[in-house]
Amino acid sequence: MINLAPSAPKISKPTLTLTFAGCSSFEDGLAQLVTGSDTLDLVASIDGIALGRARPMIRDRLWLKRASDDLLAGALSLILQTVSRFAANRLVPLEDMPSSPTGQTSFARHYPLFFSKAVVARLIRKVQRRKRPFYWQVAYRSIKGGGVAETGAIDGAPFTVLPDDGTRFYADPFVFEHEGRMFLFVEEFPYALNRGVISVAELQNDGTFDTPRRVLEEPHHLSYPQVFRHDGEIYMLPESAAARELVLYRAASFPDTWVRDRVLLADRDINDATVLQHGGRFWLVATERVGVGGPSDTMVVLSADNPRGPWIDHALNPVAIDHSAARPGGSFIRTGERILLPVQNGSQSYGGGLGLMELQQLDDGHVRFSAPEPIRPGSAWDRKGIHTLNRVGRVEVIDSAG
Repeated sequence: MINLAPSAPKISKPTLTLTFAGCSSFEDGLAQLVTGSDTLDLVASIDGIALGRARPMIRDRLWLKRASDDLLAGALSLILQTVSRFAANRLVPLEDMPSSPTGQTSFARHYPLFFSKAVVARLIRKVQRRKRPFYWQVAYRSIKGGGVAETGAIDGAPFTVLPDDGTRFYADPFVFEHEGRMFLFVEEFPYALNRGVISVAELQNDGTFDTPRRVLEEPHHLSYPQVFRHDGEIYMLPESAAARELVLYRAASFPDTWVRDRVLLADRDINDATVLQHGGRFWLVATERVGVGGPSDTMVVLSADNPRGPWIDHALNPVAIDHSAARPGGSFIRTGERILLPVQNGSQSYGGGLGLMELQQLDDGHVRFSAPEPIRPGSAWDRKGIHTLNRVGRVEVIDSAG
């Protein structure tokens, strides 16, 4: 039984209850969120034993409706996760419990001050962006030996910015080598078009990439152009969540001509799907938007015998609900015996940083990652945070908010 009433009566059947930042009611948890809590833990318990936790990404604390939507979506995801693990007999008590609020939060007293400060901060950011709604930059470098994944820091040789003309930005860089030539695939976002397209640049003899040229456009937004080989073909799996589908594209003439090979997932809002070949199967790790919630905090895993599908949801989906350990930020990285996944940290804001999680177990019955290790800032890149990390050979690429 699922009982979300603040005062749940005791019954003989197993009963699932939720707490929001240690509060039994949603309203009190929301008050904690908008009056100063940096993070908000949702905890699912069955018969008083804490068995699941969610840390949803709250995209906008300024407006209560939006914050409520994200919080409710996190609660729904946590319920789905707990029920699926209960059915699979895979529930384990939480080892550490989040701290409860020390006192009653005065929503009426704190929210007006919070609202005023947030409005001023938002206006300042808008001026700093020079009237652009948002802006990203891609950067690259050529290195020998260990890179960001090995050192855990953005240090060493400096990155070079991929220049833009001010009417667009570039983001989501992926590198692909073909016939001895190195290509950089990016999301290109022309402000006049107001949606992303996929473009490609080629590494020149002088060590710089040329100006990206458009190679794939749809009526909806495209981003995150992961490119990979399989059975003699070259495929691209860009994000197309705006169309509620995940489409596999095949290169008809690499790198400029791509055709829709097949729709892998339909009527689902899948974000930054990242392919891994492991244990004789193909795996997809992504985030999925739940209801009216955000796209960045609910990890799902799917598997297939080959990248063209059919793709099957993992029995433990959603695998994680965590603003700092769910949304991929680049291809899986193999370094020695380790397999690492870059993940976005949205604890403060979207694009606020990147961490590295080590894959510890992945099969039909298990999905286990280590806790993310935040990538430390360094002298190689002076921008705030990073959003994507990829490397092929000596070419390493990142992006971040400009």
